[in-house]
Amino acid sequence: MRLTKQLDGIVDRRQELEGMLGNPDLANDPAQLMKLNKEYAALAPVVEAYQEYQKLVQSRDEAKEILADSDADADMKELANMELDGLPEQIEAAERELEILLLPKDEDDDRNVLVEIRAGAGGAEAALFAGDVLRMYTRYAERKGWKAELMEISESDLGGYKEAILRIAGENVYSVLKFEAGGHRVQRVPETESQGRIHTSAVTVAVLPEAEEVDVDINPADLRVDTYRASGAGGQHVNTTDSAVRITHVPTGIVTQCQDDRSQHKNRDKAMSMMRAKLLQHEREQADKERADARKSMVGSGDRSERIRTYNFPQSRVTDHRINLTVHNLAEIMDGDLMEVTKNLTEADQAAMLAAMAEEVA
Repeated sequence: MRLTKQLDGIVDRRQELEGMLGNPDLANDPAQLMKLNKEYAALAPVVEAYQEYQKLVQSRDEAKEILADSDADADMKELANMELDGLPEQIEAAERELEILLLPKDEDDDRNVLVEIRAGAGGAEAALFAGDVLRMYTRYAERKGWKAELMEISESDLGGYKEAILRIAGENVYSVLKFEAGGHRVQRVPETESQGRIHTSAVTVAVLPEAEEVDVDINPADLRVDTYRASGAGGQHVNTTDSAVRITHVPTGIVTQCQDDRSQHKNRDKAMSMMRAKLLQHEREQADKERADARKSMVGSGDRSERIRTYNFPQSRVTDHRINLTVHNLAEIMDGDLMEVTKNLTEADQAAMLAAMAEEVA
């Protein structure tokens, strides 16, 4: 296997980490301890898959030795043949799994995310669909065992939402949801349509990796913080207290706001969390613009204007245009059952990276 040297190096590194983590002095350096534990945990799936691959190869080699041994009796050779049956396919599958595990990782894959959903073309119907998409991702988070928290919402006068921001926290959230960024188109008959005509509307989805304080250096002097009275549901307290917070990053003009909580302090924390994520995204977009040949995978760039998926209600059909995937379980998908779609998107991205690496080797 061409990756044996790299895999042996990973095994050696994991053993080295075991020794380092066993050092009692490390307890005095929590940051370093966390860093080493994270690296150790990240190597575990690779080491375990490599050990399983080695067992399969050993079984194959031992069976071949028996078959080549002229002194081996018939029963032993029959057992060896039975052992060999299916092993080549298992070894091939194990090799592919290892290749996937060794693919370059997106530095943000293990981060939590902010999902921004905005009504696009289509007026009231787009706003209603924005609400449907918000529920879809909330239900999907529940199915995955993730935590979903509504950070900000702007209701439409005609129903639905003009904008909603959802924070989703859990294990490797960004690695899955990053493929959801783009334009989501809906085709259905609106409730207000008297003649039964199908309308086409759209929402845009942006998926931002949540930034930690250490990721973005924000000068407090660059921030303008305004407080105001929240509007919407919440009772008398909402209308009599300046609990809502709006933060403006003056150099970039980026604005975040939150009025979801009755506590001004909590609203400020949420607005700052959104600000860090948006500034991190802004910094990366600026860096990408400076690189003329920015990498673009087969599943698309995630640009908000890009139509990535169509939800056709009359035919109960969902089509992801990037990978030509069509499924006919729209009701289940709108209820958060996105597993098949996200699985296919991840596999398509992995296949594209493997193909690119094979071309480089060739």
